Amino acid sequence: MAQLLKIYEENPSEKMLDKVVDVLKKGGLIIYPTDTVYGLGCDITNTKAMEKVAKIKGVKLQKANFSFICYDLSNLSDYVRQIDTPTYKILKKNLPGPYTFVLPSNNNLPKAFKGKKTIGIRVPDNTIIRELVNRLGNPIVSTSIHDEDDLIEYTTDPELIYEKWGSIVDIVIDGGYGDNTASTVVDLCDGDVVVLREGKGSIDNL
Repeated sequence: MAQLLKIYEENPSEKMLDKVVDVLKKGGLIIYPTDTVYGLGCDITNTKAMEKVAKIKGVKLQKANFSFICYDLSNLSDYVRQIDTPTYKILKKNLPGPYTFVLPSNNNLPKAFKGKKTIGIRVPDNTIIRELVNRLGNPIVSTSIHDEDDLIEYTTDPELIYEKWGSIVDIVIDGGYGDNTASTVVDLCDGDVVVLREGKGSIDNL
């Protein structure tokens, strides 16, 4: 059974954060809070862990559209092709925030993502997950947890999440109640702003 770890966003315990990072480095799966719904993720450089996440979501890893959670925009150049100034301005204005931006990828993607032309980037406005990424030293793959019968409590209450997912993952972080609205997904690949899914992030800011 997974560990249920209470971590406070205001002042996250370093000891707890290090414990989670240790599990990620060993290929573990975690459920963590963001500024939208709770997410399921692992270290993007660990292919075995990525395969586990894909299996849980019922997709083949090669076909999975997982996002990368980054600490800030400085991670972008590792995985994203050169972007123009207007695109960068949109990112800078809205991140950290409840958006997933789809951007053109470069050739440095981890093995599991090789061949993908685009990637989704998230920089959530949540100290816990950003601090985990910062300590891990590379992004965490992100996919939201949702329930087949769409019972909203399952995706917002960490204790109910733990009851449902505790036997599948290694750690469930209790960072307080989550939101039940997903991020707004925006495609910026061709220099145009194309909203693929309207969620928590306002489209008026784009």
